[in-house]
Amino acid sequence: MTSPTGCTNADIRAYADHQNTVYFSEWYLTRLINTKSMLLRMSKQLVFPFAAIAGQREMKTALLLNIVDPGIGGVLIKGEKGTAKSTAVRSLAQILPEAERIKGCVFHCDPKPGKGKCPDCAEAISSGTIPESMRSPMRVVELPLSATEDRIAGTLDIEHVLKTGKKKFEPGVLAQANGNLLYIDEVNLLEDHMVDLLLDTAAMGVNYVEREGISFEHPSRFILVGSMNPEEGEIRPQLLDRFGLCVEIKGEKDLQTRTEIVERRLAFDADPQKFTDNYAKETNEIKESVLKAREILSVTKPSRELVTMASRVSWYFNMEGHRADITMVRAAMANAALQGSDKTDKTDIAAVAPMVMTHRIKRKPFEETTFDIEELRTCLQDF
Repeated sequence: MTSPTGCTNADIRAYADHQNTVYFSEWYLTRLINTKSMLLRMSKQLVFPFAAIAGQREMKTALLLNIVDPGIGGVLIKGEKGTAKSTAVRSLAQILPEAERIKGCVFHCDPKPGKGKCPDCAEAISSGTIPESMRSPMRVVELPLSATEDRIAGTLDIEHVLKTGKKKFEPGVLAQANGNLLYIDEVNLLEDHMVDLLLDTAAMGVNYVEREGISFEHPSRFILVGSMNPEEGEIRPQLLDRFGLCVEIKGEKDLQTRTEIVERRLAFDADPQKFTDNYAKETNEIKESVLKAREILSVTKPSRELVTMASRVSWYFNMEGHRADITMVRAAMANAALQGSDKTDKTDIAAVAPMVMTHRIKRKPFEETTFDIEELRTCLQDF
């Protein structure tokens, strides 16, 4: 039986024998086999439907905007425990669109001209070979909190290079994430240099690995989503700014909504398949709206008025640099497209501005600041 890891128990033992059993104790082999079994069980489990999540409108909107336009730069979800942060992100697997990839490429290279290619695909194309392409659904790739830098970026087999003169690269999480959604739970507990690595890769769209003077690079474009509980510690402002959007969520205070949340969760736990089937129509409607929004966005250009509005709002709220301006334009256009419109106006700016600027507002240590909606309306009233 083959698992999501792509290997059987026999494969694992054969690999151990080949590599020399001194590096693979029986305990480690057992751990690998158990991990494979766990992944197989997880692949069969149903996740709570995205369409069934009650409340948390801003969080759901921020996630959908990034699916419509991955160029927004990802989203950071900050909130107290038990507010459906992880549930919402994992449930995106049901509505993520399909992506075109080169068949057989471990880096999931995009076959379109002008898109980055791994060395193998680039060499094949340069030799005149037209790679066969395929379409497959985007996935939610989770980054374990305990992952090492080699596990994230991948590793170069230096010994193999010295013996054969050829590069041998063991792909990491960033290779799996290419063309998919990368989710980091408790991102504030990840070491700063790991977060730097992820954000730099997300910004450039390329994972560059260098060891002992030997380098390797491959495309790594993904939607970055992080979640955190502020009670467990904050992350550096420099890192906060690298997330396109940020939403701060709290538990629902409305009694009716809280009751609905509990009832839906209990119904799902009692019969996951039936509950998921009951929301199949709503799930498909969300998926279709995302696909339609992507189509609208592909033929829409930002107007001068939209750019002026975004720049004015950023100037009014004393944003540093121009990242907020650019992100606001993209998010507003995605918001309009998600509503089925190719016209973006100040209502779209007003809808996305808090998500763009909340985490970028200057604040003193241990000071909590809130985004002033009334000031935003004042800023936009002339448009």
